[in-house]
Order: sequence, then C-alpha cells, then structure tokens
Amino acid sequence: MGIGNRISKLRDDRGWTQEQTAGLLGISRAALSHYEKNRREPDTETLSKFADLFKVTVDFLVGRTNAPHVTVESPVREFVDQLELSEEDLLNRFALTIDGLKLSPEEARRFIAFVRAERNMK
Repeated sequence: MGIGNRISKLRDDRGWTQEQTAGLLGISRAALSHYEKNRREPDTETLSKFADLFKVTVDFLVGRTNAPHVTVESPVREFVDQLELSEEDLLNRFALTIDGLKLSPEEARRFIAFVRAERNMK
C-alpha cells in the first residue's frame, strides 16, 4: 500500500472531503489528489503535517510499519535528542547503505543513535 493509499484511507475513515483535508493541511485540493493517487509524494514537511493531522507516525504513512500509532517512547526520544552528533564529516565523506540503498542523513543519524544506545546497554 503506497503513501497515497494510506492517506486516502485515513481521510475516508474520518469522513473528510479532499477539500476539507487540504484546507486543514494548507495545501491545494489538487495537490492532495495527486498524493492520494500516488502521482506525487509529499515532501518531508507535508508528510509530517499528514502524520500530525491523522495522529499517526510518518513510518506508518510511508509503509515502514502497519502500526499507525507506534512512536518512540519519551526516554528514548530524550536520549536521542541529547546525542552529540559530531559525525558530520563521517556522514559527508562516506555513503552509509543498507540493502544497496543509501541512508538519508536522518536515517544515518538514527542508525548511529541506535548503535550508541545498544552499546550503553552492555
């Protein structure tokens, strides 16, 4: 199920029209229609707006999980927020990949945070 299909279902589940939903998001109805039909994908900011509006995670919207409400627990989020990410040179000089796909800067930071958290548990 693509991003658009999930957005459309979430909107339909609430009984909202495209016009209402677009107004709540501050986008045009045409843009919402393109998203719902998987003709275009929302940018990060718009994706976050969808997640906030529907009270689901971005991971759910992009299909990384089928659990719409699973979020990082507060202590873990606080820990990650306090990490000093001085690896900018590492991130800029090397392409970190998983399954042949380059990690985005945000994914790389989360990966580093995960490794640090795991090391602290030992």
